[in-house]
Amino acid sequence: MNDIDTDTLKGIANQLRILSVTATTAAGSGHPTSCCSAADLVAALFFGHMRYDPKNPHFYNNDRFILSKGHAAPLLYAAWAETGLFPTEELLKLRQLNSDLEGHPTPRLPFADVATGSLGQGLSVGVGMALCARLDNLDYRTYVLMGDGECSEGSVWEAAALAGHNQLNNLIALVDINRLGQSEPAPLGHNLDAFKRRFESFGWRTEEIEGHDMEEIVEVLAAVGLGTQPLVILARTLKGAGISFIQDQEGWHGKPLSKEEADRAIAELRPSAKSGIGHPIPAPTPLPAPKSEAPSGYPPLSYKLGDKVATREAFGTALARIGEVDQRVVALDGDTKNSTYSDKFFKKFPNRFTECFIAEQNMVGVATGFAVRGKVPFASTFAAFFSRAFDQVRVAGISTANVKLCGSHVGVSIGEDGPSQMGLEDLAMMRAVVGSTVLYPSDAVSTEKLMDQMAGHKGLCFLRTSRPKTPVLYPNEEPFPIGGAKILRQAPNDKVTVVAAGVTLHEALKAADGLKSEGIGITVIDAYSIKPLAKDVILGAAQKTNNLVVTVEDHYAEGGLGDAVAGELSASGVKVLKLAVRGLPHSGKPEELMAKYGIDANAIVRAVKSLG
Repeated sequence: MNDIDTDTLKGIANQLRILSVTATTAAGSGHPTSCCSAADLVAALFFGHMRYDPKNPHFYNNDRFILSKGHAAPLLYAAWAETGLFPTEELLKLRQLNSDLEGHPTPRLPFADVATGSLGQGLSVGVGMALCARLDNLDYRTYVLMGDGECSEGSVWEAAALAGHNQLNNLIALVDINRLGQSEPAPLGHNLDAFKRRFESFGWRTEEIEGHDMEEIVEVLAAVGLGTQPLVILARTLKGAGISFIQDQEGWHGKPLSKEEADRAIAELRPSAKSGIGHPIPAPTPLPAPKSEAPSGYPPLSYKLGDKVATREAFGTALARIGEVDQRVVALDGDTKNSTYSDKFFKKFPNRFTECFIAEQNMVGVATGFAVRGKVPFASTFAAFFSRAFDQVRVAGISTANVKLCGSHVGVSIGEDGPSQMGLEDLAMMRAVVGSTVLYPSDAVSTEKLMDQMAGHKGLCFLRTSRPKTPVLYPNEEPFPIGGAKILRQAPNDKVTVVAAGVTLHEALKAADGLKSEGIGITVIDAYSIKPLAKDVILGAAQKTNNLVVTVEDHYAEGGLGDAVAGELSASGVKVLKLAVRGLPHSGKPEELMAKYGIDANAIVRAVKSLG
């Protein structure tokens, strides 16, 4: 215990309680009772057990700590202030616009790897970090502090299942079972045995403790890493612990103490409180750092013009190709790897591939865990199934995580499988994520070149791939910068600009050929970068075609390519006619469905003619 006895740890826990109360009272908002219930656990971890460099929170072999119950942020901030990372006076700026000590943690802070507070996500991120430690031959452990209320989230059990399956004995979950939720008591109350049975059914080792008994906390932490199973510490705690007049009382969630109540609480806590500043902290092991350098380039392509290749298959080929020279790249899939073609990577690099099974929420969280440890994770499944993981995608955006997502089987062009399998909302969903990049290639070359771009681009990227085979349009050397577009047809007297991507680009080219035979010229643009959009390219073309634009996409009308183009050109006097899937699709042949929902070549011809 590095010469820190349990009495000292108890005192530090009360100091963390004082700081949490003081900060939330100064802010006039926050969750002091949720901080108090977990204070003993956090004191034991930060000031006696975890191995880390408090002056360098990003050190590659530090033990990692994830505050999944992010509303207890003041407790996390207090712990780091007590390590000496920043002055405790900064805590009084909690939740202020000029402070990064926000209501819930974000990676604006050097000690917060991910944004937390959308409950039920921290354990998934922890799984990714634990898998990454194993891959990099590092001995850091990942600790995830959870609340009992968030254990109602299904994503918790998705993560628990994968951790048990992979026998992650370097992952430790601590569940702060304080009995009380936000609006009423949590469903299991203090029934620790129920939690125990649930975690054990997923292959975890369990320890039940009194969460305010420091001797018991220290004893169980001394045994982490034993055996082959992940460990969950089930801690029976009291909300508001240490403050007699609110302890274990309902109605105090998310409620700060008044100035008078805070003074009364601090008077109870101060006699036994001790500062953690200056106390020695166990150092991390100085193992070799993992390689994190990007390669100077990626291997060349070898397609022939006119070859028919599905973009989903080109994704798998590209993933394996860039993986040959980029050791940062890892892949994850949701039991669709023989459809997304990520199995090409799996066959070459099985140790860098994680099968997440049919649990998309967890897959995105695990990918985020890999990303914050320096990897470049590519997670793939059908685009439609990312919709169930949208909150994880959203929080990955808030975390500024370097996550790469690939959604295949998009639109009505998948054919007979029907609407539940058709990704028709994904462009709208991914465009809405803060800081996202959204890409939609139309052939194998653009797919592979965009994969190269994604691997080198910092931030969340989404690649949309299609099921049908489409002809190769571009030479192998063609560049595809993010934010660009390609003009494939253009003549001086063109009447309309048609903007498309994916399978509809090929329909636009067919329409152009048909219209040309009737003496009608159209400009055709491949808008492979949906976000950021090549506004200048599209606007420049539109101004040469009477300010008339037709967009066509295998996606619902709301939030996709058409809305992206219309939004960018709204102030430019350009008229945009949007062809998109409208209404609930049906099973059928791809060509039948594209015709029925008005996004094939004939529909484009009709739209162009309707504009005069």
